[in-house]
Amino acid sequence: MLTQLRESLGEQAVVTDPAVLAERSHDRSGSPAVGAPLAVVRPRSTDQVSLVMRLAHAHDVPVVPQGALTGLAGGANAVPGAILLDLTAMDQILRIDPIDLAAVVQPGVITADLAAAAAEQDLFYAPDPASAAESTLGGNVATNAGGMRCVKYGVTRDAVRSLEVVLANGDVIRTSPPTVKAVGGLDLTSLLVGSEGTLGVITEITVGLLPAPGPVRGITAGFSSSKAALDAANQIMAGPHRPSTLEFMDEVVIGATLAYDPDAGLPTDAKAWLLVLTDARTAAADDIASYVDVVRRHGAMRVDVADDPDRVAELLRARRVLNPAMHALRGDSLNEDVAVPRGRLFDLLVRLAELSDQVGLPIGTAGHVGDGNLHPVICFDPDDPDQVRTAHRTHELVLGLANELGGTVTGEHGIGLEKLSAVDAELGPRLRGLQRGIKDVLDPTGVLNPGKKL
Repeated sequence: MLTQLRESLGEQAVVTDPAVLAERSHDRSGSPAVGAPLAVVRPRSTDQVSLVMRLAHAHDVPVVPQGALTGLAGGANAVPGAILLDLTAMDQILRIDPIDLAAVVQPGVITADLAAAAAEQDLFYAPDPASAAESTLGGNVATNAGGMRCVKYGVTRDAVRSLEVVLANGDVIRTSPPTVKAVGGLDLTSLLVGSEGTLGVITEITVGLLPAPGPVRGITAGFSSSKAALDAANQIMAGPHRPSTLEFMDEVVIGATLAYDPDAGLPTDAKAWLLVLTDARTAAADDIASYVDVVRRHGAMRVDVADDPDRVAELLRARRVLNPAMHALRGDSLNEDVAVPRGRLFDLLVRLAELSDQVGLPIGTAGHVGDGNLHPVICFDPDDPDQVRTAHRTHELVLGLANELGGTVTGEHGIGLEKLSAVDAELGPRLRGLQRGIKDVLDPTGVLNPGKKL
């Protein structure tokens, strides 16, 4: 099979160097590969992907689609004897259409590059995962990536109109017309978004664009309690001034951030912190005035207003160092992405604090409070085997807590390898059976990313 691939794709497209295989065998989740791969294969076109899948299907060789490996759930990790299908060379923005407000891109396009290309035409690509500067559109689609702007614009799925997909046997399909409306068939586009490479290989993506928003402006507010901050956030979400970003930090994260970056601008005496931004083209001043009024009525200790890009960047700085700050607290960390109904957010924070006391490890929580998707971060010393074991046991307890509160074990990172048992508990045997039945139809021999997601 490798000989056939080299003859068809070229020697440089098929890599078996052990160092390269090791480098491409895992994402950023910390989950190890479950076996040694066969090769890294780097196609440059849909036809080449189709050839790879035809051969893999014929030889019963597993295929793991990969992008920039910025994932946090092990979804792109190697499995035994697999082809690691590196799609990053398929990196062309094929078209930006200012009339239909759409862009057509290959899966290896970097998310921020598409956003910049759209902005040059006064258009806007709304999804904004934290890894936008390095993650690929294919990876975003495969995991249904989220981010800070989900509260206003939704997740990646909400921007995707149509997909070109190579199936497990090498057949190429298009999931729907690229029109804004298309209800003639079952919604295979939405089915493929978030499928983590288990149902097909995405080779072309048509996304919707929006008119460019206004400049981002907003506020931060410090509170004496998480309850006050959550009450303020809920009132903002229930009001007429919908923010483009609504973020939260608890006391543990504030302390870790100040230790990591003393100049981050966080209030040193706050027990909770909100970041509220608007990108409205008109009446942004009314949005900001409304946010200030709400947070003050809920007892905000300090309110900072930013109405220019430099000041906004300063406000965002503190939120963006969540992961390195928490990582530095003990030397390593596990970052969850649970989501619960907003009415249960305070219950979640209370239970997480109790769990932290119980296990003896710091758990700090921050995230997208406007849509109920928070990131509890479990900190531990990687050189202490007891702490490592406790951290991973705590990870399972946090996932169970999300289910108990009527939520989900993943709001945006995906299932991958890390959350298989947790999602089984969340969805139950009947629904999981139906999902695996869909997998059997599209991938009857199970060569696509086996052992992940489903």
